[in-house]
Amino acid sequence: MEPSVERLLNQHLAVARDWLPHQYVPWSAASDFDGPLEGSGWDPGQSALPHAVQDALVINLLTEDNLPSYHFEIASRLGRDGAWGTWVHRWTAEEDRHSSVLRAYLHARRGVDPVALEDLRMRHVGNGYRNDLPTPLHLLAYVTVQELATRQAHRNTGAACGDHVGEVLMARISADENLHMLFYRGLYEDAIRAFPDDALVALADVIRGFRMPGTEIPGFRARAARVAAAGIFNLDVHLEHVLQPLVRALGVMTTTGLGPTGREAQEHIGRQMEQLKAQASRARDIYARLNACRASGPATEEQEIPA
Repeated sequence: MEPSVERLLNQHLAVARDWLPHQYVPWSAASDFDGPLEGSGWDPGQSALPHAVQDALVINLLTEDNLPSYHFEIASRLGRDGAWGTWVHRWTAEEDRHSSVLRAYLHARRGVDPVALEDLRMRHVGNGYRNDLPTPLHLLAYVTVQELATRQAHRNTGAACGDHVGEVLMARISADENLHMLFYRGLYEDAIRAFPDDALVALADVIRGFRMPGTEIPGFRARAARVAAAGIFNLDVHLEHVLQPLVRALGVMTTTGLGPTGREAQEHIGRQMEQLKAQASRARDIYARLNACRASGPATEEQEIPA
């Protein structure tokens, strides 16, 4: 795959636009916190962000915080030499902007409790992240799906935040994620052509067991349920804006020249998409119940939502 990586890396570098995180932070709205600077402590009433958006931003930020583990997983599995190494270091440099600017935005806007946020960061990053994907093709399939899901999660969070600055910032981050997705999607297109049976088997496995890398964040299930109920990211979004476009773009259901294992994987992907439609329909009932409870206080029902 090295020639494909080099070609797609050059395409990425030709269109990627560097940007400056500090320009997206509303510094004029910020004020000192309590502590050595003797500012004022955070109070929940200071946040103008909807509660579900607060949850989404915490999930998004803490997911981005675990970048050192993601870099290690990709670099150790795919290599640090040649085009592979150039790509993974460039990808890491671009991704590193996201956590720093998201945290600065939340602090400037006093969007969430900064003390609780730092406690969660220490616990989550302290635990690290590792996957048990069995082959490099499984890893490539995973990051292809994950980058598109992350793009959609950031974009929808910005659209729901009710803050123009936040919307512009999340659109900027999602543009990065889109370019990363295009790199991995192009690479997986080439993988399907080179190794059609193995590539479809890996993709089928990833679709069946897909979980976002932030699922180990403390309190993730409750936060994810509220985010899903608000329509920011749920099974409907995952199916309509992630899996269906990806399967179409990769030509999964029209790939020919497959052996028995490839054809079986192709059929399995089709069945899995139908099963996800049914699961999304059932999940809508859960979202309706969660939304009905919002007026009476914080949600307590936890429903794990594949995202």
